[in-house]
Amino acid sequence: MLPLLSRRQWLSQTACGFGALALAGLAARAAAPRVNPLAAKPGHHPAKAKRIIFLFMQGGVSHVDSYDYKPRLIADDGKQLKFDDARIIANTGMRGTPQRVMKPLWKFAQHGQSGRWASELFPEVNKVIDELCFIHSMKTEGVAHGPATLFLHCGATNFVRPSMGSWVLYGLGSENENLPGFISIAPSTGNGGARNYGNAFLPAIYQGTPVGRAGAPASEATIRNLAPHLPPRLRQEHFELLRDIHAEQLRARPGDAELEAVVASYELAWRMQQNAPDVMDISRETAETLALYGIGEKATDNFGKQCLMARRLSEAGVRYVQVTYGDNSANPAWDQHSNMPKHADHAKAVDKPIAGLITDLKRRGLLDETIVWWGGEFGRTPYAQQNGTGRDHNPGGFTVWLAGGGFKPGFSFGATDEFGAAAVENVVHMHDLHATILHQLGLDHEKLTFRYAGRDFRLTDVHGRVVQDIIN
Repeated sequence: MLPLLSRRQWLSQTACGFGALALAGLAARAAAPRVNPLAAKPGHHPAKAKRIIFLFMQGGVSHVDSYDYKPRLIADDGKQLKFDDARIIANTGMRGTPQRVMKPLWKFAQHGQSGRWASELFPEVNKVIDELCFIHSMKTEGVAHGPATLFLHCGATNFVRPSMGSWVLYGLGSENENLPGFISIAPSTGNGGARNYGNAFLPAIYQGTPVGRAGAPASEATIRNLAPHLPPRLRQEHFELLRDIHAEQLRARPGDAELEAVVASYELAWRMQQNAPDVMDISRETAETLALYGIGEKATDNFGKQCLMARRLSEAGVRYVQVTYGDNSANPAWDQHSNMPKHADHAKAVDKPIAGLITDLKRRGLLDETIVWWGGEFGRTPYAQQNGTGRDHNPGGFTVWLAGGGFKPGFSFGATDEFGAAAVENVVHMHDLHATILHQLGLDHEKLTFRYAGRDFRLTDVHGRVVQDIIN
């Protein structure tokens, strides 16, 4: 029979056992370190670009007033001709309805050594037109803003799907562990809202980080301090305590993706607070650079600051940056159904900042490895809406442009018909554009998949092709 031991004797004689258990736990933690899901990853093939800046023109810029020159609109201005109107077809099924042709409100001319046609709507961007690769034959899904905007960002008009930025971050990870890999500057709360930068069924760590909001001053586009009232030493102690608590929770619930995402987001938020303020502080830029973006000028100050932030974030290693020019009203910025001259105000606000961004990226040696994508969710009709003074939505034919990232500069691809109503030559569907941009980033759109609910999902669903003709 074993002798009875007092509690003090038992603890004294078994101390080595506790030490061994502690050592084993530490060893196990060291042997199986937690993998950072945001660590940079190799793509499926050699990439021509490392990152992307998407300049989202919310509401739909009129292609026939900006980059799609159609002399027939001028010749037939005011005539009643029959067109297949997307909204009328969707509502009634009727085709070939009479519409009044409406000529472009801004004069077109050829620009740059490439001789690309463009109107006087964007005079500053016209000065860098030799850097741009135009796709004049875009086609998308959804005639209303909500479905078309979701399709632009997520590849689906109504189902909850991951946004393109989340897919890119999932596929490639981040180049900077101290900053989010996907940031959306001034996103709109409408027409999809957070779904446009959401992760859907991808792990939550891949969702976009919104900074500011559409229609608000750029000064609000900041990374806020989680505890500004505490001195740095106490904030550090709070973070270390929280990290220890998280470590215990992770050991107790191994494989819990949601918990891992929450933990990672807390740790990233802490690192962001140490790094993001410097990255987003545009006051560190020279007066010449600020002027290049139109900062300090009434019309361009706000969007100029946002574009400069995008450059600084991209330069710091953020993989996907979206800058939205829009607002949170019922009718998004470029949505001129009854007042096409309003396009001029919006163009003035974005023209100089966009040209400045292209120029700045190029002179810093960043343009070759950065894709700049400009466009909206659809175009606009070549005829007046209800015989008025504006244009309706047109998902059947419109223009986007790309710069840098291995795309052919000073190049135009595809065409709409003689009125600009529908894409007819080398049609590029939005799925094709997504596939092509992913390709330039080193990702195969057919291999970038995630298994959910018993099937493999991808950004392009079961569609999409890489448009090789626009790639250098």
